[in-house]
Amino acid sequence: MSRVCEICGKGPASGNVIVRKGSPKYKGGIGLHTTGITKRRFLPNLQTVRATDGKGNTKRVTVCTRCLKNGKVTKA
Repeated sequence: MSRVCEICGKGPASGNVIVRKGSPKYKGGIGLHTTGITKRRFLPNLQTVRATDGKGNTKRVTVCTRCLKNGKVTKA
């Protein structure tokens, strides 16, 4: 299954997991030190729903919850 919304095209985004060690300076420490950076993925919240297209046909579509909430999809 593709991880892309069929309505708006929202897909996975990339980012980093940053691991820090130490105590912040404003709490009296010597500052935070980065000890590791790892790539990660932010996946969209996709749902498979039965929806009707403009002609009255019913088919399964994969849409994000934002499109469902905003009413961009008419459920069958």
